[in-house]
Amino acid sequence: MFQTFKNDVDVVLEQDPAARNRFEVILTYSGVHAIWAHRISHWLWKKKIYFIARFLSQVSRFFTGIEIHPGAQIGQRLFIDHGMGVVIGETCEIGNDVTIFQGVTLGGTGKEKGKRHPTLEDHVLVASGAKVLGSMRIGKHSRIGAGSVVLKEVPPNSTVVGIPGRIVVQDGVKIRDDLDHINLPDPVADKFRQLEKEMIRLKKEVRELKQKEINHPEEEKGKV
Repeated sequence: MFQTFKNDVDVVLEQDPAARNRFEVILTYSGVHAIWAHRISHWLWKKKIYFIARFLSQVSRFFTGIEIHPGAQIGQRLFIDHGMGVVIGETCEIGNDVTIFQGVTLGGTGKEKGKRHPTLEDHVLVASGAKVLGSMRIGKHSRIGAGSVVLKEVPPNSTVVGIPGRIVVQDGVKIRDDLDHINLPDPVADKFRQLEKEMIRLKKEVRELKQKEINHPEEEKGKV
């Protein structure tokens, strides 16, 4: 247990350039406090001391802003950066050396029973505000982009972005080359462009009809 707690501090020193020393991390990092509280509440949960486990997890949530269900299984060296708004569900399984940023939800999709929360394998990174929902596996060394909503299984060594989440890089190879997050599609602007093209076409037809009427007035009158 002591070695596990030490690892939780050491990973912060490795991952966060703002962390200066162990003393500072132990006293001021809410992510570390939430993980430590969870490790105790999870031990109580496994001993079937459910009420005290839930109570401890809620106290931790009140002070840290991070909600981790005592039933969740968390591996070594989990790094929760900033952490406010992080939610980790009951049947989540998190491997070793995983990084989670603020606002992340590892949740379910409904009221189903059994395994209903995601499994994160080793060395996964979940960026700010991402939602990983349902019982699926996120493969080793995968990255979930900020604000993404992941509803399907992700293979190892993948990068996922968007709503719903799409794999854009796998094993270092770009999967799609038409996804531009700087210039995202604007359906309203696209509709206006279509209307503008239609107006140009109609104006052209009107001009052509007027020109025909000027050049061949008798033919146009005969048609009428």
